[in-house]
Amino acid sequence: MNKFFTAFLDVLFPPLCHICRAYIPEAGTLHICPACRECMPIVGHPLCPVCGISFLGAGDDHVCGDCQESQPVFRAARAAMIYEGGCRDLIHAYKYRHKTYLRRPLALLAADSLRDFVATCAPELMVPVPLHVRRLRERGFNQAVLLGEIWAREWNLPLDRDAMRRIRWTEPQINLTAAQRRDNVKGAFDVRDANAVTGRRVLLVDDVYTTGSTVKECAVALKAAGAREVAVVTVARAPCG
Repeated sequence: MNKFFTAFLDVLFPPLCHICRAYIPEAGTLHICPACRECMPIVGHPLCPVCGISFLGAGDDHVCGDCQESQPVFRAARAAMIYEGGCRDLIHAYKYRHKTYLRRPLALLAADSLRDFVATCAPELMVPVPLHVRRLRERGFNQAVLLGEIWAREWNLPLDRDAMRRIRWTEPQINLTAAQRRDNVKGAFDVRDANAVTGRRVLLVDDVYTTGSTVKECAVALKAAGAREVAVVTVARAPCG
């Protein structure tokens, strides 16, 4: 794009930070100012190599107590950022206030952080966590599908938007305990066509990993349908504790 035309657009529509709304002279593709970027902590080491939770301290990676007690069906899960601060604000605006344009900065931030993990898993297919048809009508979009569309381009992977379905209504997980979350989603998912996943390494994608109940149950359904292996990626991960 001509630099003079770009400058003209910046006058008419000045690039503002998606979080604090400050003017950003060099907004780039993210439109997040450096100060807000610093308030979006990344998931770092040490972490659990299975579920990916960060221990927010010193030491080596080690399997967390939950994964030792109950090994998930999926191979491993990783998130790019801790679900707090600016990251949480962006996801809430994206998911609950219908600001779907925020999928781009969220997905791009996560794509760079998760690229090496995805390459290691060598997935052959990307599958988004499905919404129940009733919630899809209410919200108007599936946040996992919109993120997956960008990740599919970034990681050069096929995205099967309809590989899975939610076969029964589940209550919103946000106010439930860990045990209630597990019961709420148990048996709630299936695979539409087992031929689509049989023998393939699947990358399951969603926006936030909290207790993992949803992605664990999706992984159970994918493995039951014949998936060779399941890995999980999300934009954010609930903090330890």
